[in-house]
Amino acid sequence: MHSLVDRKKRVTNVIRVLKKQFPDAQCSLDHRSPFQLLIATILSAQCTDARVNIVTKDLFQDFPAPDDFASAPVEEIEDAIRSTGFYRNKAKNIKSCCTDIIQKHNGALPENMKELNALSGVGRKTANVLLGVAFGKPDGVVVDTHVGRIAVKLGLTAHGPKEAVKIERDLNECIGKKHWVAIGHLLIEHGRTTCKARNPKCDDCKLYKHCEVRA
Repeated sequence: MHSLVDRKKRVTNVIRVLKKQFPDAQCSLDHRSPFQLLIATILSAQCTDARVNIVTKDLFQDFPAPDDFASAPVEEIEDAIRSTGFYRNKAKNIKSCCTDIIQKHNGALPENMKELNALSGVGRKTANVLLGVAFGKPDGVVVDTHVGRIAVKLGLTAHGPKEAVKIERDLNECIGKKHWVAIGHLLIEHGRTTCKARNPKCDDCKLYKHCEVRA
């Protein structure tokens, strides 16, 4: 892996280039509260944010609060989220997560990594989304499939693209905390529009000169 000094220089350039290209990059999951963002983020696993936004438009009207999910039959939740994929597992996690929120936190969403991570179905990625976007106090960079893949390509980590926790640790080390939320949004936008997993648009890539895994 490149030295820390080199990775800091690289990521400074990456942020500068991507902020110019995507000045309005932000969380693309529609939500009106931290709780809605939590549910939307759980649903976004192996699903596009666009599809999640279609589903949650009605979902949050039918299930506006944790106790609505916790008290509903899991089959009812399954039917409501079916089109997001892996709906049985997601419905089970959402129901269990909301039960935890009610029983362990009096219905209020915790605002720290330890307690969020302890909720059923909530991993570091989901917790980091909540802490960074909803509460403004990120514990680390959000590492989804786009961020993991691109971090490897840009030489910002020596770990494989699926080793999210280790990649997060490397990114946290070389990126200033004030940029933790922004870099996640920027790399996700770059991954969706240019550096796609299949058929990346290398000719259009503003970061091509920094790429170490070229198509």
